[in-house]
Amino acid sequence: MILIRDSYNVQVQHRPSVVSIGNFDGVHLGHVRLLALLKDKAQALGAKATAMTFEPHPHEFFSPQNAPPKLLRWREKFEKLSDAGVDQVFSLRFNESLSQTSAEDFVRKYLVEGIGVRHVVIGDDFRFGRKRAGDVHLLRSLGEQWNFSISTVETYLIGDERVSSTRIRDMLKQDDFDTAQSLLGYPYAIHGKIAHGNKLGRTIGFPTANIILPHDNVPVWGVYAVLMHFPGSEPKPGVANVGVRPTVGGDRVLLETHLFDFSEDIYGQRVRVEFKSKIRDEQRFDSFDALKTQIAKDAAAARSWLEQF
Repeated sequence: MILIRDSYNVQVQHRPSVVSIGNFDGVHLGHVRLLALLKDKAQALGAKATAMTFEPHPHEFFSPQNAPPKLLRWREKFEKLSDAGVDQVFSLRFNESLSQTSAEDFVRKYLVEGIGVRHVVIGDDFRFGRKRAGDVHLLRSLGEQWNFSISTVETYLIGDERVSSTRIRDMLKQDDFDTAQSLLGYPYAIHGKIAHGNKLGRTIGFPTANIILPHDNVPVWGVYAVLMHFPGSEPKPGVANVGVRPTVGGDRVLLETHLFDFSEDIYGQRVRVEFKSKIRDEQRFDSFDALKTQIAKDAAAARSWLEQF
C-alpha cells in the first residue's frame, strides 16, 4: 500500500482516486464496511481506493488536553487500512492552515486538484471544512460542479447500538474487552518494540518487557491480565501495568509486561500485547516491599484468570 504524506507528494500515479475521508481510529467494523464499498467503487472506476486521514487528529490540534485516546498507533492504523484493501493512504497534516480551509476550498485543493477524485464514499453524518460547515449536501453539490459522484454509508449498528470509536473507548474504560472486540472485529491490543528499562522488576523476581508509549493518552490504564503475541509463535500469558509507576518515581508512560514462566531475551522485538481483563487501577505504594507484595498478588490473579480459558 502507498502512503502519501501531504498534497505536495501527490504524483500522477496516485490519480484518479475514489476517496473516503475520516480519522479511521481503530479501523473498526464500521470502517471496514465503508472501506469495502470504497474498494468496490474504485475497482469499478479503475481508480485508486484512497483513505484520506489527518495527523494529528483534529481534537489533538484544537484541545490536546481533552483529545480522546487513540485506539491505534499510526503504524497499526496504516497496516489495518492495508488489510481492509485500501490502495493508498493520503495523510494530511492537520494544522492552523488546514483548520481554516473552507469546505469548498478543501474539496477543490485536496480532492479535485490534489488526488483527482472520481467518487467519494462517506458516512451519512460526515462533516468537513472550517467549523465543520460542509456536509453531504454541499459535497454532492460540489461533485456536480467538479464531476465526481458520492455514495453514503449508513451508520453501522450491532444490535441497536452504533459502532463507533467513542463507544469502543467507553467499553475499554469499563473493562468490557469482549464488547470492544465485537465492535473492533479483533482483540484490543497495544503494539510496540520491547525496550530496555531500569530493570527494577528483575531484582524482585518479576522481570518485565517494556514498551515506551509515545503519550499518556491511552484508553487503558492500570494492571491487566494479558497475552503477548510474537510473530510466528503462540501467545505468552502475563500481567501488565500501563502507567507512570508512581512508587518508583516514574516520569514517562510505559507498558510493562511480566510474562509467566518465560526467560527469553526479546529486546528489540515488535510484539502485540492483548488485554484480557483488568485487575486494578495503578496506585502508589508506601514502600518497594509493598509494591513487590502487590505485584505477586496481581500476577496470581492474572494467572488464575487466564487459566480459565
